[in-house]
Amino acid sequence: MKRVHSLVLLAVISGALAVGTTFAQERGVDGGRRGHPGPGGIMRDGGLPLGRLDLSEAQQQQIRTLTQQHREQNQEVVAKLRAAIDVQRKATEATPVDEPAIRAAVQGAADVQAELAVRQARLRAEVFALLTPEQQAQAEKLRAERGARQSEIRERRSEMRERRQQRGA
Repeated sequence: MKRVHSLVLLAVISGALAVGTTFAQERGVDGGRRGHPGPGGIMRDGGLPLGRLDLSEAQQQQIRTLTQQHREQNQEVVAKLRAAIDVQRKATEATPVDEPAIRAAVQGAADVQAELAVRQARLRAEVFALLTPEQQAQAEKLRAERGARQSEIRERRSEMRERRQQRGA
């Protein structure tokens, strides 16, 4: 009976690891699914709305190549960022509070985040250079529209918070 339980447990753990590995492989450097970058990726936070630009097959391939190179080149930086965030977490959880250690850990994480942000900006610039002038104009138009929508959303949220605070006061 114990052997059966052990085998079932081993099978569950193996399955979970396989799913986790597959999930991790489908994630990009910036945390998004491939083709759907997450924070700081090509399509977010001032990025390029590539899916709406009617890219040629050649452009799509060039962009895939660039993003793959970017992923490979940044694996070390991403690993450093994960380690720096872990150091920061440990410093903030330590007792007694060691303010210099916390400040140093936060600065270390910020430095690595800055390096990654610069690399992502360079990738966006390289991808933008692959677009035709018409696609570049369309991308800028779409980016401006998205910025306006995001500003409206932030404004509505702020108004809702103010109303809630007024009701609660």
